[in-house]
Amino acid sequence: MPVKSINISLPDAMRTYIEEKVATGGYSSVSEYFRELVRQDQKRQAAERLEAMLLEGLNSGNATEMTADDWEDIRQAVRERIAKHKGSNQG
Repeated sequence: MPVKSINISLPDAMRTYIEEKVATGGYSSVSEYFRELVRQDQKRQAAERLEAMLLEGLNSGNATEMTADDWEDIRQAVRERIAKHKGSNQG
């Protein structure tokens, strides 16, 4: 994966804090520290999205049992998608 630089400006107090975290936190560089912060933020946002989807599912009403007709409707929708996909690739 290509790596590109990003330059940021920080107040002295933040810069000192980051340098201390690198020195005492087991990070090999300031870049590694910031990459870890970004990874943590990505995980947090993914967890928030998952929680929102779970709540949406819980609030969507009572679950109903799948019938043979429901499964056939799903199969038919898949067949139609496959046929459409095949048709668009033959152009």
